[in-house]
Amino acid sequence: MKSINSSIINADSIAQYREQFQNGQPYKYLIIDNFLDEKIADSLYENFPKVTELRKHYKGLNENKSEGSSFEQYHGDFVSVLESIKSKEFVNWLEQVVKIDDLTLPDDHRGAGVHQGKNGSFLDIHVDFSVHPILNLHRRLNLLIFLNKGWKKEYGGLLELWDPEVSVCEAEILPAFNRCVIFETNDVSYHGYDKITVPEGVTRKSIYSYYYSPIGEGVKYHDTIFKPRPTDSTLKKTQTHAKENVKNGIKKTLKALGLTSVFKKFE
Repeated sequence: MKSINSSIINADSIAQYREQFQNGQPYKYLIIDNFLDEKIADSLYENFPKVTELRKHYKGLNENKSEGSSFEQYHGDFVSVLESIKSKEFVNWLEQVVKIDDLTLPDDHRGAGVHQGKNGSFLDIHVDFSVHPILNLHRRLNLLIFLNKGWKKEYGGLLELWDPEVSVCEAEILPAFNRCVIFETNDVSYHGYDKITVPEGVTRKSIYSYYYSPIGEGVKYHDTIFKPRPTDSTLKKTQTHAKENVKNGIKKTLKALGLTSVFKKFE
């Protein structure tokens, strides 16, 4: 756990962060500033992979961002951070904070990676997929570490937490440098970020990690579900609903048939 700020993440802070997490609205979440060791955070910022070095580039109706999970190809401090957030010591701390047992961080892009968005990047409001389609584990938490020095509110790109009806944004979180946000993932944990407008050379950067636990009773698979904002045009609302219905119908069928090879193609 050497990459994590031990003056903040330790046994003495569990009760404090547990209270923050449990009292989060519109769903459980907490914010931890100065999450990583200062030197490590600076190194990640300076050595963040270029957009062109990332493996996936999403540019569609509901998202415009890039993603990668090839930690072994990035600067060594990225591997160090991954090892820290996967460590037994940190996971044990996390389990006590969020009161969820048997958490695990998979070794694939559905476990951890990096996100980056250039000028114009956005991620529409959505809930995340509920079950790892290959490992058959229940997705429980998102942990995001933002690496944006000097980020201004007018740039946009604030992490938005929405109510279950996607009618009101109840929390906005600036993606500030070395800020960690941890939030639960469930069927109403709607979140996203609006379109960014940034100067030349600036991008929205973050490390993501998704924690899972064994599947409990009543947990059913669904893919990511996007919802339109109240301010979206009628056309975009119609297109979003239609796309999501078709996509989720297909993926639910593939999962029910046990066709994991289809999902593996996207690893």
